[in-house]
Amino acid sequence: MGGLGKWLGGGLGFVMGGPIGALLGFLVGSVVDSTQGTSTTYSTSTARATTPGAFGVSLLVLISAVMKADGKVVKSELDYVKQFFVRQFGRESAVEATLMLKDFLKKEIPLQDVCQQISRSMDYSSRLQLLHLLFGVSMADGTPVQSEINIIEKISGYLAISASDFLSIKNMFVPETDSSYKILEIERSASDDEVKKAYRKMAMKYHPDKVAHLGEDYKKAADDKFKMVNAAYEKIKKERNLP
Repeated sequence: MGGLGKWLGGGLGFVMGGPIGALLGFLVGSVVDSTQGTSTTYSTSTARATTPGAFGVSLLVLISAVMKADGKVVKSELDYVKQFFVRQFGRESAVEATLMLKDFLKKEIPLQDVCQQISRSMDYSSRLQLLHLLFGVSMADGTPVQSEINIIEKISGYLAISASDFLSIKNMFVPETDSSYKILEIERSASDDEVKKAYRKMAMKYHPDKVAHLGEDYKKAADDKFKMVNAAYEKIKKERNLP
């Protein structure tokens, strides 16, 4: 994805001015990298079009808050994050991201201010993707931790994500009664036609193309969310013997 300057720029910006400052710092880092042969550039003229770097820095900051929710940092969570960034950006950038994360873990994160600044600068589909990835990190060791779920719910509210969308994504990782219906944001009492309409609506909301502006790698990561919607629909169809 890029060089060390981008990650360092994002980290410096966060210290100076919260998430918005992080994005500006990322841009400064990009300028540094451009002198080293990196051709990617970013513009501040389209603040609502979230860039991969802005998303990545925001993700790291929020991951650090989730990982500290239970008062300890589990190695499996660090490994999960590192593997995620390896898949997304390659091994070198994964090392840089992990180093930044370790620095964030040492800091007190003003969570509400951080989330509100992210919310103002990031489109809704990208925020949904952030939430999905945070649950993935929380479930890295296969066991849901209530303190982490609680902090993710708090983050969701601060990010201005609707309660129904939070419940939908939560049930992809922490199944509750009628979880398939909750993923589609409907009640079990919904008619067959309502089930089909709900599926089309959710499939559109969670389609990977919604985060295509983050780049091909993040679009691939969004496939998981889309597949979970399809799996929920298929389960309901099987229960109801729908064609």
